Amino acid sequence: MHTVWKGAISFGLVHVPVKMFSATEDKDISMKYIHKACGTPLSYVRTCQHCDQAVEWEQISRGYEYEAGRFVLFEKEELDALSEASKEIKILDFVDLKEIDPIYFQKTYYLAPGDTGSNAYSLLLQAMRESGKIGVAKVSIRSKSSMAAIRVIEDCIAMETIFYPDEIRPISQVPNLPEKPAVNDKELTMAKMLIEQLSTPFEPGKYTDDYREKVMNLIQHKVAGEEIKVAPEAPKTNVIDLMAALQASLEAVKPSSVPTEAAEPTAAPKAKSRKKAKETVS
Repeated sequence: MHTVWKGAISFGLVHVPVKMFSATEDKDISMKYIHKACGTPLSYVRTCQHCDQAVEWEQISRGYEYEAGRFVLFEKEELDALSEASKEIKILDFVDLKEIDPIYFQKTYYLAPGDTGSNAYSLLLQAMRESGKIGVAKVSIRSKSSMAAIRVIEDCIAMETIFYPDEIRPISQVPNLPEKPAVNDKELTMAKMLIEQLSTPFEPGKYTDDYREKVMNLIQHKVAGEEIKVAPEAPKTNVIDLMAALQASLEAVKPSSVPTEAAEPTAAPKAKSRKKAKETVS
């Protein structure tokens, strides 16, 4: 893996030299824009609309639009001088992971011991593992300051960059949320039964990107010069009645033990097999 950052984790007066590696990779299928007339890939060109000419990187400054059409300009050196670009992941506090809502998480990095400090790395890893705590830290990567969560994944210290609180939009901005949700008790019982039947330990290996697989399959057929025919999806039944939809869903996941009367749901053992429900709620 490519090293994206070098520095140290600090907590108290302890410094742990580390190297940072990206823990995830983008597997989106990359495609270029092509000129249909001649089949040539199109290039991205930075063009000045006023001068009507292409602009090279060395001719570009950064600007903040404080009024419509009016900018204050910055050179790269000015912004670099203002950044907190230290080579330190400074742990400020230790907290329980469950206290951080997933909405805060951005990107995961693996941290490996630096060329020195392997003992300190192992000490921090084992101390966090046995305490059950994670570190809340501040770090600067590529001139951008970020909060971070330092935690243990198997035998590795990992860092999750997280949003600052003022970067999270308040729920109050979401339109059309019900002020006083009215829930039917019988429907609620059925819904909870359906959740129970669909509950299982998280096994990430069983989830795949179906769209990416279809696109790659399509690419392979096109490269081979084969004629492509995309099969239409099977029609779906539009179930309008909520109770009927819940009942049908329960029957699909455990056909042998669903109560026959939706109005009188009873507890049932977990299903041994699952089938995809054809009914959806409109």
